[in-house]
Amino acid sequence: GVSAASGVVPFQQPALRQTEGFQDFFAEVAEGVYVAGQPSEAGLDYLKDRGVTRVINLRTHAEMDNRAIVPFDEASAVAERDMEYVHIPLGGPDTLYSPQALQEFAAAVESADGGVLLHCTVAWRASHLWAAYLVAHHDVSVPQAVAVGKAMNMGGFPFAEFLGRTVTLEGDKTPRSKETEMAVEVEGEAEQR
Repeated sequence: GVSAASGVVPFQQPALRQTEGFQDFFAEVAEGVYVAGQPSEAGLDYLKDRGVTRVINLRTHAEMDNRAIVPFDEASAVAERDMEYVHIPLGGPDTLYSPQALQEFAAAVESADGGVLLHCTVAWRASHLWAAYLVAHHDVSVPQAVAVGKAMNMGGFPFAEFLGRTVTLEGDKTPRSKETEMAVEVEGEAEQR
């Protein structure tokens, strides 16, 4: 595959860790490649200390321009830290998920001179994009890529997205159960066939 040339070496299992400075989710998915929810300015400092030189943001302009949602100007904050900012807005009516977006991401991650952060709000879009990248650029099978995505933050079903929050079958007090979620999703997929 393309992987040897790109220098990006994806892990078979993402290294998940609770990390201050990122909304909901943080993982290292390849050597020096991180996927996370929205970083705070402290989160950007944390990454700079770890050799990240490029921040790839998938949130829409509307999300990023709303100071109630993101209390600082991320593009400026990234530039102030001598890192590069790449904006690939996804998920709005004018910024649909597409093969072009995947190509743009692949080029951005593979040409980075140093570490990379890929983020959206809670790493849902980012997890889906990373899984698609594994299939398209690293010859990973779809089931394997989906398993990686599920280990990240791809989980969640539309029911929860309509409500705008994480929902588990055990109720909101418990942390999300990947097993339960997968069982629900597998049943759902079976019914659609």
